[in-house]
Order: sequence, then C-alpha cells, then structure tokens
Amino acid sequence: MTNDTVSWRGTLWLTAAFLLIWQLTYMTIGDLALRSPVQTFTFAFELLRKPSFWPHLIETGKAFAAALAVAVLLGLAIGISLGLKKLAGDVFEPMLVALYSIPKVTLYPILLLTFGLGISAKIAFGALHGFIPISLFAINAVRNVRPIFLKTGRVLKLGRMAMVSRIVIPAALPEIFSGLRIGFSLTMIGTVLGEMFASQKGLGYLLMNAIGLHNVDIIMAITLMLIIFAAGMSSILLMIDRHLHRRV
Repeated sequence: MTNDTVSWRGTLWLTAAFLLIWQLTYMTIGDLALRSPVQTFTFAFELLRKPSFWPHLIETGKAFAAALAVAVLLGLAIGISLGLKKLAGDVFEPMLVALYSIPKVTLYPILLLTFGLGISAKIAFGALHGFIPISLFAINAVRNVRPIFLKTGRVLKLGRMAMVSRIVIPAALPEIFSGLRIGFSLTMIGTVLGEMFASQKGLGYLLMNAIGLHNVDIIMAITLMLIIFAAGMSSILLMIDRHLHRRV
C-alpha cells in the first residue's frame, strides 16, 4: 500500500467523521443556529445557480489572487534578501515576528485610510496576513542552503541574480514552498476578513449581511464553499510540498 493511498483513505475517513459530527451537532442544536449537511449542500448549489451571487464570488477571487501575488513576491523578496545577509536578517527577523504578533484587525483602519474603501484595501489586508510567514520561511530556507553550493557559485563567478536564481532558490525551494503553503491559507483568511469589515461586494460582505439578518442558510453555505476551496487547495499544495521534500 503506497503512502498516497494511505493519505487518501485518511482524508476520506476524516471527511466522513466531520460530516457525522456535523449531523449529530445539528440534531442536538436544531435549526436555530445550524443546518444539516444535506441542507447546506443543497442551498450552496442553489446559491451557485443564482446570477446575483457570481459577482461576489468573482470579486473575492480577484482580491485573493492579487493579495496572494503581492504576499508571495513581497515575502520572497524580503526573505531571500534577509537570508543572504546575516546581519540584516538578525536585525529585521525579530521585527517581522513582532509585526506578525500584532492583531491585524487593529491595522485595518490604517489600511482603509491609505487605500480607501474598495478592492485595494482587501488586497492589502490579505497580503498583510500572508507575506510575513512567507518571509520567515524564506529566511530560514536560505540560511540552511549548504555552504558548498554557495562556494560553487562563487567559484563559477556567478553574479548576485544568477546566484539567487540558479543556486539559492532551487536549493531552498522545499522550505520556501512550505512557507507559500501557509501563506496561501492566511492570505485567504485576510482577504475574507477584509471584505467583512468594509466592503460592498464579496463573500465576506455577504457573510456580514447574513450574520446581521441571522440568515443561517447563507452563513453555512458560504462557509462550506470556503472550507471546500481551502481544504482542496491545501491538499494539493501539501502533496507538492511532500514531493519537493522527498527530492531533497
């Protein structure tokens, strides 16, 4: 039996256990604050068939894609730069950790004043959640590159950009990708939270409206969509992550 088979079986068992617990919880609580799995899946499909729902889904998708791109580019640029320079890394790494420990919600008013009420603020809030973990993983990944690789680059008289692209990134890729996997999830959380606080469109906006109106059907359906998307993408990224680490 291969590891992939064991992994898929474990995923199926975990999914079955989750649905069973969900159904039992619904039977205990009732319709006041919950819907059954069947009811939630049914309403989610109905929601996806409504033309008025798709602009919100597309808005969240655009904001998330842009925020992830910013988080990845900024995180890798900072992480690789600080990883290559020991003194700068020792100085700025604790600052990144301290910044990451600050509740991001407290920074949202500043982002609103800076970027205004719209998609730019959501992108900034999502990227703020994701770029620091990516930076921290990249710093440690570059620091752990074998010295012999760097010495080989110097012997070949590679320039800084060539050294980074041809030696540092390929050698550090498994650990860098682990940071990207975590940054992916956190960026999605930040983007949805940004839509919940100040937005006129998006899944987060629909969630806040549904909470205000106590519309349990919409709350459960959108939450289910986000969970399925996050779990599916995380599983794919985890498989790639494991494959990269096996190659090392």
